[in-house]
Amino acid sequence: MSHFTSEDEALLQSMLRQLLQSVKEKITGAPSVECAEEILLHLEETDENFHNYEFVKYLRQYINNTLGSVIEEETEKCTSAQNQGEVSGYDTLVQHVTKKTRESKEYREMMLALKNVMMVVVESLINKFEEDRMCNKELDSKTKKECQSGYYTDNCSDSDSSFNQSYTFMNQEQLQLLAERLDPIQPKEVRQEALQTLCSAPPSDILNSESWPNLRKHLTMSLSDPDATFSEKILRFYAKTFSSSPFNMTREVYTSLAKHLELYFLSGEYYLPISAGLDVSNTDINRLLKKVRLLNEYQKEAPSFWIRHPEKYMEEIVECTLSLLSVKCEPGPLASPEFLSPVYFLALLDIKAVWFKKWMHAYYSRTVVLRLLEKKYKSLVSDKQKFVYTGPELQYIYFVHSLCLLGRLLIYKQGRNLFPVQLKNRKDRISLTDLLVLFTQLIYYSPSYPKTALTVHTDNYSPASLVIEILQVFCDQTGCASECLYTDAVIDALLHPIQNLLSGTEMCINCLETTLIHVADILARIAAVEDGLSLLLYGGNENSAKEDNPTAVHVIVEFTKKLLHDDVSLLSGSERLPVVKGAFIFVCRQMYRTCEGLQVLFPYGLHESIAEAWKKTSLLSERIPTPVTVLMLNLDALLNFSATPKGLFLLHSTGAMNDCVTFMFSSISKRKQVNITEYFGNGVIVTQMATTPTGAVALQSSGFIKALVTELWALLECGKDDVRITQPRSTPVDPIDQSCQKSFLSLINLLTYPAVFELLSKQDMPNKPVYSLREIPTDIIDIIDRLIILNSEAKIHSLFSYEQSHIFGLRLLNVLCCELNTLLLLETQYKVSQVLLTAQEENVIEASKGPGDFIIDGLSIERNHVLVRINLIGGPQERILPLRVLDKGSDPYPWPMFSSFPLPKCYLSKIPRKADFRQDNDLDNLLSLLKNPDKQSGWAENCRKQFCKVMKAKPDIISGMILAELIEKFVSHLSESPLDCYFSTEDYKATDANVKNESLSSVQQLGVEMTVRYGKYLNLLKEHAENELSLVLMNCEKFLKQQQTTVVSSLCCLQGAYAGYDWFASSVFLIMSGDREKTLTFLQQFSRLLISAFLWLPRLHISMHLPITTVESGIHPVYFCSAHYIEMLLKAELPLVFSAFHMSGFTPSQICLQWITQCFWNYMDWSEICHYIATCIFLGPDYQIYMCIAVFRHLQQDILKHTEAQDLQVFLKEEALHGFRVSDYLEYMESLEPVYRPVLLKDMRNIRVQTA
Repeated sequence: MSHFTSEDEALLQSMLRQLLQSVKEKITGAPSVECAEEILLHLEETDENFHNYEFVKYLRQYINNTLGSVIEEETEKCTSAQNQGEVSGYDTLVQHVTKKTRESKEYREMMLALKNVMMVVVESLINKFEEDRMCNKELDSKTKKECQSGYYTDNCSDSDSSFNQSYTFMNQEQLQLLAERLDPIQPKEVRQEALQTLCSAPPSDILNSESWPNLRKHLTMSLSDPDATFSEKILRFYAKTFSSSPFNMTREVYTSLAKHLELYFLSGEYYLPISAGLDVSNTDINRLLKKVRLLNEYQKEAPSFWIRHPEKYMEEIVECTLSLLSVKCEPGPLASPEFLSPVYFLALLDIKAVWFKKWMHAYYSRTVVLRLLEKKYKSLVSDKQKFVYTGPELQYIYFVHSLCLLGRLLIYKQGRNLFPVQLKNRKDRISLTDLLVLFTQLIYYSPSYPKTALTVHTDNYSPASLVIEILQVFCDQTGCASECLYTDAVIDALLHPIQNLLSGTEMCINCLETTLIHVADILARIAAVEDGLSLLLYGGNENSAKEDNPTAVHVIVEFTKKLLHDDVSLLSGSERLPVVKGAFIFVCRQMYRTCEGLQVLFPYGLHESIAEAWKKTSLLSERIPTPVTVLMLNLDALLNFSATPKGLFLLHSTGAMNDCVTFMFSSISKRKQVNITEYFGNGVIVTQMATTPTGAVALQSSGFIKALVTELWALLECGKDDVRITQPRSTPVDPIDQSCQKSFLSLINLLTYPAVFELLSKQDMPNKPVYSLREIPTDIIDIIDRLIILNSEAKIHSLFSYEQSHIFGLRLLNVLCCELNTLLLLETQYKVSQVLLTAQEENVIEASKGPGDFIIDGLSIERNHVLVRINLIGGPQERILPLRVLDKGSDPYPWPMFSSFPLPKCYLSKIPRKADFRQDNDLDNLLSLLKNPDKQSGWAENCRKQFCKVMKAKPDIISGMILAELIEKFVSHLSESPLDCYFSTEDYKATDANVKNESLSSVQQLGVEMTVRYGKYLNLLKEHAENELSLVLMNCEKFLKQQQTTVVSSLCCLQGAYAGYDWFASSVFLIMSGDREKTLTFLQQFSRLLISAFLWLPRLHISMHLPITTVESGIHPVYFCSAHYIEMLLKAELPLVFSAFHMSGFTPSQICLQWITQCFWNYMDWSEICHYIATCIFLGPDYQIYMCIAVFRHLQQDILKHTEAQDLQVFLKEEALHGFRVSDYLEYMESLEPVYRPVLLKDMRNIRVQTA
């Protein structure tokens, strides 16, 4: 290029023009010059025609001619070096040649020459742009006409990109001259010509010039020019600048516009009274609105950019905005509070203050806004409250904008810290609570807004709707809700119309139904949060519970009951009455779904009112068509009582249990996309139902269990019908495939002993000779038949995935047998052990001599584990369960298998020798108290204190004969005290003659065998213990039968004797070392005490001491009383554990009922079982609840871990309580007593009169 001619220049100009024309569309939409440059730099990557452009071809040829020889020379050098092993790889070769070429002299000379030539070419092109200005003038003319004919609704900020028109590039001297010509003192023609030139120049050049400060000042002043065309062009220049320049430049344009508007409103000649209204067709108003709109558009866009720039830039924008909005009318003859300030115009264009919402969204900008509001512009906050919605449209628009702004401000702590504020027209300061009360009052006291205002979105801008929207946002923000809503004053304000309706006070409320629905919505959101629920239940201060100031829950429940009884005269006949009922029932539901909420609501009998309304609607629907939603509403409300143990008990008393479960299942069936195992989210309701016999029967009759079993079978054996199989399914790696895990957990939740007994009692195994491949199980007995007891070739051949399905069944059996009553039932009815032993016997390798070796596979390992579990009783240190995984190494499975009893001894731990305890003073003091009781009122309390002292210091002393003596004497003395006797019993003389004609059931007999085996292992029993224990159980049954009532029920558990085994009586038999006389004497005395109702479950089987409704339910007080309070205390004391249960769809009540029913057998070692029984006897029945809480505290980390692994149910049922010692947690349990005992003992004592 050393000989660069004019022809070469023209050729390059032509090529460059062609390139720019071709890529014009790509760079037209670029928001800034920098973005356009980026597009050009990456053109090769984005333009498929890149290498076809003449300019690109020219450059390639020029580079090839200049550097070709250099590249070839370096390539030859590298190739020879590569052959010698010095350089390797194609990529390395290219990199090396490129590096050497760029370092060469030829490359540097080429770049310098190319730069010089292109500078000449580009300068020529710039000069020729002047010729294209005529096109730009035509465009300006067209724009001018549009501006003159348009109203303020024209989008003046949507200017064309800077690449849509030609630019005039000017140097500093030209820009200086331009600034001088735009001075307001210049003639109009000079300024117009200068402005035309300004609009043709690139905004970035203007803003970066040294003349910009003067130019900016002149433009700010010229915006007030009376010539509309002149100010329109300046606005277009501003709009173009906003859209095509970076933030650090546009901020100066924004502040210029804001400053102009501030001066405009401060000038007295532009005073605009509100009373005159606002005519947007007026030229001056039209121009003003356009300016405010451009300002507002930038306000909404600025937050997207200012995070990438210094904070001072953003602070400059925020401050000039707040300064504009705080403009006041100067005192004078025209001064008036009705001055139309800038906020009115901003509110007219952005009524819901979207700009402020965006500014407050990020902490980066929110901090600056709040700081400036607090330090310099706090009057902005207080000013917003002086307008009441009483007047014209402008005031209403101003009010809506202010309301939205305040609503956004109060979400943040710094915004709330601005309060209290002082108002000019009030002596008292307005606090945050005062403001929220005003907000709340707007829901029901706001007058009708102007009918002509906001005709398009009237409902969205009504005061009530706006306030509700703000309060809903507050409810979702924990910190905001605590400070703003959770106060008695705000709650009282919300409840004010309800209290008036209850008291019959006259009210002037527009649309009462809508107001009540709004109030109920906020109350329901408050009740859904723990702190809000506590406020509604107990109030926020000590005076809340006084008669003259009832708690919120009282008002809500009483009003709900009136609604249910159609006892609100102002609402009678209203079409929206059912909606109002539903809204307030939902508020109550949010409360009674929790244990603490139900505890407070229980005395009101709300469940009876809802049930009565349901029955009334049901009867009415038989004669008159009734909306289905009304029936569903009542059933859904009743169904949600079953979220807690006591709530489920109340639901049974209404007689609506079956209808509620049918409704639940019907809802599932209608939701095709929801699996049966996923309904109700965490499945708590279904799990609670399955823990009671009535609930299990209802689940069965509704079709729920059938659907669950069918879905399980489809996943386990068939696969999904709606999925086209294009390739075989992968072989599952886990024992239970992930696709079946939810069904597995659902079955575990369902199959508690009460449910198993109702579903399987006296049911024979099908054991069909042939099973069709299309035969799908529909019941629990079918699952056991097809997946667990595979005792025939027909059953095995009927399974597509035999091993996988059978392992699923064995795993299910393993969990079911952890509940000892279920184990006894399955063993006696279906001989489970023998089936498994036979299968193990058949699973051997035949040997020529002697017995063959067991085949170690997945099934044999599972069977071995189950066999050991179901045939050994013992706590974590008393039995050893074989693992269900293979080890690495030469002996992958070291656990011995067996196909007949007895079990190998390696599964039994060695019982440590009992230490010889030396005399202990504390124990001597306790025994002395028991042997010489002082019948004073404090005797029992002294015994308890001394017992705790011994338990904490030397817990191991309390065992064996010492334990037997302690509980024997303590119970004996209590049973002689009328104050301590809770049950009245007739004298019963236990003799062999009494039970001569009696016999134990097969379940009881098997239980006796297991108990005696365990007792002998513990060295507590001797020979003939089976006969002695049998006599104890038969006498107990005879003795308790005297206190039983007659009940007619279809429940299997109420047909005759207690359905399960008496684990407590067996525990006492072991404590007494097999002494029948002592055991029976103790149990008779013990049966008079309240604690017997909760430790000895058969004690209250169809008992005459319970209300007949309680007996007919088949629900034991341990469930609706103890388990209920366990859940309540767990939520208060261990919220993480409670949440883990909730997430797992499992309930603490179910596992606790299992632990308590079998006296923690298999979960604790014998010594700890003894301490559990002794602690409850000495310290009181409420310690049973504290004990379970202590266990959960001990297991907290494990519970959280297994919740994450999604096997919490399996863990809690299968695993023993490793490392738990009662004595370690006695102090913790004592700390719970003073907090909860008054409530717990009161309810425990009320079981005799428990009415639903």
